[in-house]
Amino acid sequence: MINGEKKIKQPIRWAMVGGGRGSQIGYIHRSSALRDHNFQLVAGVFDIDPVRGKDFGINIHVDPKRCYQDYQTLFREEAKREDGIQAVSIATPNGTHYEICKAALNANLHVVCEKPLCFTTKEAEELEALSKEKNRIVGITYGYSGHQAIEQARQMIENGDLGEIRIVNMQFAHGFHSEEIEVDNPSTKWRVDPKVVGMSYVLGDVGTHPLYLSEVMLPDMKIRKLLCTRQSFVKNRAPLEDNAYTIMEYDNGAVGTVWSSAVNAGSMHGQKIRVIGSKASIEWWDEQPNQLRYEIQGKPVQILERGMNYLYESALIEDRIGGGHPEGLFEAWSNLYTRFAEAMEAADEGKEYTGIWYPGIEAGVEGVRWVENCVRSANEGAVWVEYQ
Repeated sequence: MINGEKKIKQPIRWAMVGGGRGSQIGYIHRSSALRDHNFQLVAGVFDIDPVRGKDFGINIHVDPKRCYQDYQTLFREEAKREDGIQAVSIATPNGTHYEICKAALNANLHVVCEKPLCFTTKEAEELEALSKEKNRIVGITYGYSGHQAIEQARQMIENGDLGEIRIVNMQFAHGFHSEEIEVDNPSTKWRVDPKVVGMSYVLGDVGTHPLYLSEVMLPDMKIRKLLCTRQSFVKNRAPLEDNAYTIMEYDNGAVGTVWSSAVNAGSMHGQKIRVIGSKASIEWWDEQPNQLRYEIQGKPVQILERGMNYLYESALIEDRIGGGHPEGLFEAWSNLYTRFAEAMEAADEGKEYTGIWYPGIEAGVEGVRWVENCVRSANEGAVWVEYQ
């Protein structure tokens, strides 16, 4: 159980690029990183407007001298200090991730980056090679994967509780963009601008989340080929899609689907993953994240609750409070930030990280690769393509 005692020797000196006033995701990053004393926020570039960014930094107790005008200045000036930053989180629009991440790695910094890591597999593989060359950790904020039920699902599958895996059904289909809200909503407007988000909207924005959950639960299953069809129901979003269906075939003969959507009217999140085996199935829904549905053929449905001693041991180590008390997204992100910190400390000490898995650079590369393959299939007329 996590109780706030230190996991690493000293908090990692940390900065943010982006995530300033009005940024919901910025607050999640800060709350999660600072919760367990693994990080100390000492610097940042919190806004594209330096004056506004400095004002915000002061209001979250950052030294005004360390509230910089741009990320280049941040990296350069912090490198001159004995107490300079060791890591940076990138919470900016998608089109900037590649250049900022590359600059951070070249400045010998660890990175936590919002997904997508970048726009192309070529760029992603370049960042992966650079992170290995520099021995720097790159964490990707697939925040939902920090819920303890995901580790329980992984262990159940590995232990054979479900039998042979046959089907994986995934979806992240909310309804908040079922109308053209971007006209009056700046935080949505950039998400449907190809110059800012690249070749995809919902495939990259929401579809990669349940995809990564499947990669955690089923690490040995690899996609062999896929077919994708995508639509722009709000016509002004074309060529970007606001709805997409992807069908996949895996190398072990299993099949999978991903429904990615922002126009599922009435749905809050609608993120679910269901893994179906020859003996049983499990299902997780992010709106009820403390519960895992377990269905054995011919027996009553079981609801496995977070924090209970019938779960696998590894699904209990990150509990913060006993079973029956709900934990949520902030705790899930905090779990990931704790893993990031431990991995960063190990890298700094030249040691191998031996802790629990985390969404690292490989997860970032695979997310970009999946989106590229989906778009290629859809653009060729929704045809089957070999996974490249």
